[in-house]
Amino acid sequence: MEPLRVISLYTGAGGLDYGFEAAGFETTAAVELDGVCAKTLNASRSWPIISADINDVATRDILGTAGLKRGEADVLIGGPPCQPFSKSGFWATGSTKRLEDPRASTLENYLRVLEEAQPRAFLMENVEGLGFRGKDEGLTYIHARLDEINTRRRTRYRAHTAVLNAADFGVPQLRRRMFIVGARDGREFRFPSPTHAAADQAEHTGQRRHLTAWDALRKVRVSAGDDLRLRGKWADLLPTIPEGQNYLWHTERGGGEPLFGWRRRYWSFLLKLAKNAPSWTIQAQPGPATGPFHWANRRLSVEEMARLQTFPSDVKLIGTYADAHRQLGNAVPSLLAEVLARSIAEQLLDVTPRGRLKLAVAATSAPIPPAETPAPMPRKYLALRGVHAAHPGTGKGYRAMERAPSGGAVISEELL
Repeated sequence: MEPLRVISLYTGAGGLDYGFEAAGFETTAAVELDGVCAKTLNASRSWPIISADINDVATRDILGTAGLKRGEADVLIGGPPCQPFSKSGFWATGSTKRLEDPRASTLENYLRVLEEAQPRAFLMENVEGLGFRGKDEGLTYIHARLDEINTRRRTRYRAHTAVLNAADFGVPQLRRRMFIVGARDGREFRFPSPTHAAADQAEHTGQRRHLTAWDALRKVRVSAGDDLRLRGKWADLLPTIPEGQNYLWHTERGGGEPLFGWRRRYWSFLLKLAKNAPSWTIQAQPGPATGPFHWANRRLSVEEMARLQTFPSDVKLIGTYADAHRQLGNAVPSLLAEVLARSIAEQLLDVTPRGRLKLAVAATSAPIPPAETPAPMPRKYLALRGVHAAHPGTGKGYRAMERAPSGGAVISEELL
């Protein structure tokens, strides 16, 4: 049987595509503006890449590159860049520009290609914030545009939406994202049911336990040439934080020293993995103190991040460490993409998947080693001890009242 044919937009490093590949699909054309991501794709696969701004790429050129006519693609996939709808921006400001943000044009370009290519099915990935209650104009816009497309093209696309946590499907990482799936003929789509749960819940539900960071990383060996040391002001504070904790350990509500105010920093500030739990979400643009960090008090290696994102082992991430971190942090975990691709094939394309999941992570049967013992507090941080006010709420951080030239409030400190 010939592979099912995929057109990929906003491909990035290929997280979605590798999952669809594992499920029996073939990427026939991929549009990706970022030159480093395009190099990663070219180094890892022989997919036809259009390395250009999608604003400047006509759908007929995408179809031509894919060797397809309108209506022949099986699935259109992609994750339009999500900054206008991110949770961090909403927490910092109490609102975001969202559809008024020029970057939100990525949604329209995806829908423009959908209308003009008319694939049999589509999958769009985006941040959970796209559907926040009272802030769901992006999702409303998608529904309205699908109605317009159906009227003009006599199609029957409908958006089926769900927010999925990758850990619930065997990915060793807690990562929540929204997925939107639809079929040209209007078929119903049921998202797959979770197969994994937290260990205490799995005992009662019959599901498998969440895969842990130890499951994913226990066999990874760090190269002697990898410099994964932490640097900067807070580097020596990380060893004092227990596994699975972050800077909140050192607040008045934590178990350490009162060095910070409650929720005055990003959640990922000094965030550390625990061996016996899934990884925290891999970040795309981390600062020197932004985790998750390894329980050995160092940065994660590129291979370790790729394992946590369930990328195929033969993918070659091109560029610097920062480039690889960004590519992986922006990606969809490939195993979750494989799970969704198999459901799309079966429900919307009448193709029954065979065999087991190719990207599944094996759970260790041996006991997970105990947590590392936190280090004593370095003297240089003791001067920070004191009474620190908790964060006052959404959009009310330390600098929340800085003023824009127009007189409106500007929030320059985004906190989680």
